Amino acid sequence: MTDAAEPTPMDHVRPEPAPRTDLVTGVVILAFGLAVMRMAWAMPTFTDRGGDPFTAPGIVPGFYGLVLALLGIVLAARSVLRGALRPGGGASGGGAFAYSRVSRLAAAVVVCFGYAIGLIGTLPFWLATATFVTAFVLLFEWQDETTPRRLRRIATALALGLATGLAVSLVFERLFLVRLP
Repeated sequence: MTDAAEPTPMDHVRPEPAPRTDLVTGVVILAFGLAVMRMAWAMPTFTDRGGDPFTAPGIVPGFYGLVLALLGIVLAARSVLRGALRPGGGASGGGAFAYSRVSRLAAAVVVCFGYAIGLIGTLPFWLATATFVTAFVLLFEWQDETTPRRLRRIATALALGLATGLAVSLVFERLFLVRLP
């Protein structure tokens, strides 16, 4: 028999977002992806100057926009199948946008802006990326738990951060031949 104060394995399980929340998110992602595709299409191709059409600067952003649009469609379709259009939006309690979700989104935005504005250009790219990934993992995976588990989470976050920072730098510099800040 367990003590009431002792956490159970289910205490750390986060509830799934309400289907209507996923529907709204999917539509926003779809709209953003379509906007990126539209702007990428409007970029110059330099074919009029003898440039290769496959080196046009809009190809990669257009591809990213396409992937975002497709993933937005998948998320929206999944939410409809889960009951997003039914009365109540298929919510299993609580509002569609819970306070904790909004605060998590705000925290993610702050960390991303900190990376883009504060770290990039200040630190070498690999270190800025490693710091960002480590901070992001720690921020969203940190839980009140015992010291050994906490130390394991810190070690995991550091390993992920360093691996990502080095891998991204190597891929961009060696494979894509892009000079990083």
